[in-house]
Amino acid sequence: MFKGITASCRTLAGLAAVALAAPAHAQTPAPAAAPIKLGIVSFLSGPAASPFGIPGRNGAEIILEALNSGKAPAPFDKVGFGGAKLEAKYVDEAGSAANVVTDFRNLVQRDQVDAVVGYISSGNCLAVTPVAEELKALTVLYDCGTPRIFEEKARSYVFRVSPHATMDNVGAARYLLAKKKGVTSYSGINQNYAWGQDSWRDFVGAMKVLAPKAEADKVLFPKLFAGEYGAEVSTLLTSKSQALHSSFYDGDLESFIYQEQARGLDKRMTMILTTGEAAIWRLRDKMPDGTIIGGRGANGPLARDSEINKWFQKIFTDRYNIPPTYPAYQMAQSILGLKLAYEKAAKGGAKPSVDDIAAGFKGLEFEGPAGKVAMSLADGHQGVTETAYGTYRFNKTKKEPEIVDIMRFPAECVNPPPGIDADKWIADGMKGAKC
Repeated sequence: MFKGITASCRTLAGLAAVALAAPAHAQTPAPAAAPIKLGIVSFLSGPAASPFGIPGRNGAEIILEALNSGKAPAPFDKVGFGGAKLEAKYVDEAGSAANVVTDFRNLVQRDQVDAVVGYISSGNCLAVTPVAEELKALTVLYDCGTPRIFEEKARSYVFRVSPHATMDNVGAARYLLAKKKGVTSYSGINQNYAWGQDSWRDFVGAMKVLAPKAEADKVLFPKLFAGEYGAEVSTLLTSKSQALHSSFYDGDLESFIYQEQARGLDKRMTMILTTGEAAIWRLRDKMPDGTIIGGRGANGPLARDSEINKWFQKIFTDRYNIPPTYPAYQMAQSILGLKLAYEKAAKGGAKPSVDDIAAGFKGLEFEGPAGKVAMSLADGHQGVTETAYGTYRFNKTKKEPEIVDIMRFPAECVNPPPGIDADKWIADGMKGAKC
């Protein structure tokens, strides 16, 4: 009996010795890092959804999927953010500014997201920004273009990778005057809120500097999402302007194109559409040939032929059966910038604080699908990039849209230098512009 017990003890002792001698990799693995929660806000319903909100949301979906699988190109190839997987809560931007602010508070306080990436409407960005500062909530504005976000007050927790609208409109003026010599008169139709007003202000200011003898004729500000432009088209048909500037987007842009074409306005004056790139795959042969097209930077067909752009174009087109337009690019670059800021702030694998991530974001520079981004304005909170404009034509042989005769303008050519408000820079003759 004692002999059997002794043998059993020896067996147990041997098993214990084997366990103690087992290599470290056979031990219980460390628990996975807690997921990073992102609030993704974009128009998912309403007139801005199809041309802007859904492409932006789709851009987030495929980028987050690529990051979680570790399949993005370097330097974005580390899984998630610093090895932590990403979870997204998608929120519809549609509704009043008050509702948008309520949804933002819910994301931060109820859902406890680590960061919010979103917003197309300049009005919504202006409404959300002070709340983000109040709550100390890391927020990356992905599309809205008004320069006022950072010019009205310094920000600590709000960033914007995408350039503001000054670049769009200075670039539009430079392209127009390079391609259409002898412009003596121009008109404008823009939505009557921050985005439309700021866009027209910057375009007129740039034209006064670059072509001081040219005069603004018809200046129209229909209400946002008006949808019906018969009276405005009638007014424009009485003008002798050679060019028409518009920062229209979403359903407003498409409605205007259909309504003006029925009366031949585009045959009378060249249209300059600062957001037109987002509509070309929807309008196709309905977009007038010869229209000057912008894409809020070098996005879509205006983007350079880089490896990361080819990758982004492929994964987006493969998934959604349509090429990415600029809202998708801007969403993608906003998330990629946030990833780099997070990983720059992370120390020893520990989850960084909001203040550490904000510090890592300030002054960040990186190459994205649309080219180089430099967070150089607003004390490192506002990004600049080059921009590009081109001329639209529908390729009847290939049966697809094209943008040809592309001109590129360096970031230093179309953006104010650090520390100077956009409107003051333009009014002062755009001093220091390097073109």
